[in-house]
Amino acid sequence: SVFSCRLAAAFRSRRRLCSASSSSEDASRRAATRATEFGFRTVPEQDKERLVGNVFHSVASKYDIMNDLMSVGLHRLWKNTMVEMIGLRGMGRSDLQVLDVAGGTGDVAFRIADQMGSPGQAPVSSGTEDEIQPEAPRVVVVDINKSMLETGRKRFATDQRVHPSRPHMDWVHASAEQLPFDDCSFDVYTVAFGIRNVTHIEDALSEAHRVLRPGGRFLCLEFSHVTHPALAKLYEQYSFQVIPRVGGLVAGDRASYQYLVESIQKFHTQDELARLMRQAGFRFVSHTNLTAGIVAVHSGMKLS
Repeated sequence: SVFSCRLAAAFRSRRRLCSASSSSEDASRRAATRATEFGFRTVPEQDKERLVGNVFHSVASKYDIMNDLMSVGLHRLWKNTMVEMIGLRGMGRSDLQVLDVAGGTGDVAFRIADQMGSPGQAPVSSGTEDEIQPEAPRVVVVDINKSMLETGRKRFATDQRVHPSRPHMDWVHASAEQLPFDDCSFDVYTVAFGIRNVTHIEDALSEAHRVLRPGGRFLCLEFSHVTHPALAKLYEQYSFQVIPRVGGLVAGDRASYQYLVESIQKFHTQDELARLMRQAGFRFVSHTNLTAGIVAVHSGMKLS
């Protein structure tokens, strides 16, 4: 139950408070000496978050247009597929709490909100004293990049006049590795084309598991590894020869799109990411390849 989940969280929180200061100092020292991948480059761990932030700050205003151009519009179908896999309509819930991480421009969050399709008002309480107060349905968008979040906020302000039935949406500047939410706060966690940019993927998955409620769903849409050898070769040539050039012409930033294609090339295989999800505590882990494995939707559930 959510109560037992949060009770266990309270004990964990007390232990964390006792060691928070020393752990933070140790983490800072380790980050200064460890190296990680930034595309094909090796950089200090402490620099990756800033470098990734610079990439998305640079391309924020053209991000959605570039997605259309790079994927020939397929990213829309991929995102629709992931959102359909959540099964929101079949949940029969009027108080769903959804977290979309690395979702700054709102592309996935808006799709989720449209499927939830109810005004941002909480269900009516029966008024009994011991009853837990029902929550208003909500979609929370988290991104580490303020420029991306600002783009999403502007879209929300414009679209809300056209889609007034969408649930309440919050826009939160935070890292996937340190989410500013209580344990057991959300029913659904989604991340699309974001987890490969995280410095410590294991920490991001652990945080996803922590903030989900028992029975909560985790879905991750990410570039993956093509399963057909001939297509894999063509896709690699397209990625390295075409995408950076288009990024230079349309977004005025070839280097950022060079990083993006390099980060895709270096990312985990489908099975490797599934293994990390299981290690983070997720169960019923599976993946669905889309477009011959150019992307995959990974799903899992938090049992307790």
